[in-house]
Amino acid sequence: MKKNKIYNKVILDNGVRIISIPQKEVKSATIFILVKTGSKYETKNISGISHFLEHMFFKGTDKMKRPIDVAEFLDRIGGSFNAFTGEEMTGYYAKTAYTHFDLAIDWVSDIFLNSKFPAKEMEKERGVIIEEINMYEDNPMTHIDQVWKEVLYGDQPAGWDIAGTKETVSNITRKEIVGYVKDRYKTRNIVVCIAGNYDENVVIDKIRSIFSVMKDDNALDKVPVIEKQEKPEIKLCYRKINQTNLVIGVRSYNQLDDRKYVIDVMSAFLGGMMSSRLFDKVREKMGAAYHIRTSNDGDTDVGNFSASSGVDNSKVFQVIEVILKEFNRLKVEKVGEAELRKAKDYIKGKTLLGFESIESKISFCGAQELLTDKIISIEDVLEKIENVTAEDIQEAAKDIFKADKLNLAIIGPFKDKKEFEKILKI
Repeated sequence: MKKNKIYNKVILDNGVRIISIPQKEVKSATIFILVKTGSKYETKNISGISHFLEHMFFKGTDKMKRPIDVAEFLDRIGGSFNAFTGEEMTGYYAKTAYTHFDLAIDWVSDIFLNSKFPAKEMEKERGVIIEEINMYEDNPMTHIDQVWKEVLYGDQPAGWDIAGTKETVSNITRKEIVGYVKDRYKTRNIVVCIAGNYDENVVIDKIRSIFSVMKDDNALDKVPVIEKQEKPEIKLCYRKINQTNLVIGVRSYNQLDDRKYVIDVMSAFLGGMMSSRLFDKVREKMGAAYHIRTSNDGDTDVGNFSASSGVDNSKVFQVIEVILKEFNRLKVEKVGEAELRKAKDYIKGKTLLGFESIESKISFCGAQELLTDKIISIEDVLEKIENVTAEDIQEAAKDIFKADKLNLAIIGPFKDKKEFEKILKI
């Protein structure tokens, strides 16, 4: 397969990396600033500080003194902008019509390099973040993901909520915010990604001049995740509601392990599409759920595979048994060629369709560069998917689907773990 390099890479003397993905056929341009830090780099007393800091970058600089000034800068030209925080990565981005790309670069670099983190704004933002925490906790369909993390990793950074807790958010100080920037926002932890319609030489020179002022420095690494499991684990979050949300699954392969591609293919035919095994059985045949899907999730250090659903309370045990039966089926029965072919073509089609957007290209290239220091082409990825065999899937299934490695997270009207322990077997 012909490899198509869609990007150019520049490394500044201080270690900041620039990834450029020019696309003259579009009418917009986007800039992302990615930082190799997130909730996995935190300690318990400042849990949520990466996310809190992300919010504070929108609160004012010398040029844009007030939060309203920060927002209006790109609102006036119809630009879009935002930020995000994850376990291993934090990002800030702006997108404008290509004629205004200079303004997008000016805006995102100003908040990134010159934010003042006003104490008065920080006190107000505590309330905003606590309401964000409340919003997700009040929605079982989103909160189940956090319960699932707690089942897998418990009381360590990998198991903590990215937003922190109401207590930690209430107590994080401005001094800790400033110190976190100093410790974590180092040049060799930063990738600037640009994509769209622009004069590449001019834009790279502009970014070089802006970010060359940063001092060359390395940052501390995160604490390793502890993975230890000797028996099935269950976490029940009791709520008297009409639908039970559940996640059931196992530990799997991290993003640096090529076996993740095997799990991607397995996930596709098991629960990744509307004609998948679990969708057909749980929704179409049983009528027990509106949504059911499988996920292959991972960071650079850990991975997990799971099935999740919102289920009729009266059919929870039946659905769990169906899911476990399908997990076990993968161990004892090889997937047929037609189903395997469908899964590969599904992944290929979805990947190529998604890759048409500028943001997808930036995310694909930028995250790889930031977290692994290299970028695998989309053609290489699809080739790895194509090379997955039925034997690979069966071997991986035997490796990950073990009775003592099962995990279950539940939000619903259940209090007795013993009811679930009886059926959590494979």
